[in-house]
Amino acid sequence: MLRMSSKIHGPIAVIGDLHGQVDKLTVVINRLKRLPDFHQRWVVFIGDFVDRGPDVKAAIDLILDFSGEHPRTTAIMGNHEFAMCSALGWLPGSESSSWSERWVDHYNSATTFESYGAAVGDLADLAAKIPASHRHFLVNLPWCVEHPQLLFVHAGLDPNLPFDVQLRILQKKDFSLNRPQWLCEKAFVDMDPPADCPFTLVSGHVKVEEAIIRPRRILVDTTGGDSGELSCVLMPERQIVTSAANKRSAPPPPSRRSTSANASRSSWWKIWG
Repeated sequence: MLRMSSKIHGPIAVIGDLHGQVDKLTVVINRLKRLPDFHQRWVVFIGDFVDRGPDVKAAIDLILDFSGEHPRTTAIMGNHEFAMCSALGWLPGSESSSWSERWVDHYNSATTFESYGAAVGDLADLAAKIPASHRHFLVNLPWCVEHPQLLFVHAGLDPNLPFDVQLRILQKKDFSLNRPQWLCEKAFVDMDPPADCPFTLVSGHVKVEEAIIRPRRILVDTTGGDSGELSCVLMPERQIVTSAANKRSAPPPPSRRSTSANASRSSWWKIWG
């Protein structure tokens, strides 16, 4: 079965939170396939494949088929996958966790049950109907993907903790934590990584109106699983591809948070110019 790489290099296409939006994903993938360097480009999914959207099963089928055709594909775990797999007992979480109730009641999980043809709220029925390939994909998702210039983490990093400590936890996937903040914390969307982080941090998790590219932070969730167009950011080009009809890739909007000092730190993309 496929395993997602946690260390990559080269040009990137990072796709925002999916939430079962298979039609939008199909549009984005077809546009990526027209890129002249598509076969050399890593495609990274930023997590949150399940819940909210219309067809979780079909979306994961598409990702697995695409990964088989395009080996330079990887993905990270979102808080929705963590909640779902914990609720189903697939992760070695704390025995005192209440994910079975929390996921069913608070994560808009009904569409996931319906997509697999399971009775809504019946965890045993859902577990029995999810294909083994889907379970393997979801359970084994890394918590981060490392690139020489970029770090992909679903929610972000704590700006007040040393970077090397956080990276070790992400690499290890510490399931003794009942609610890993790097997958779950919404406040991180407004925060740059800690000062000792040598990477530009790429995240989803919280819906933004359009993809944001700052010198130290890239945000790519533009649907939240309920509205808007799916976005994909190309690096090093700093271009945005979306699922919008008749819309070409475009440069990012001006960043109000960038400074000339910070901008100089983002000039790494010139090595691929």
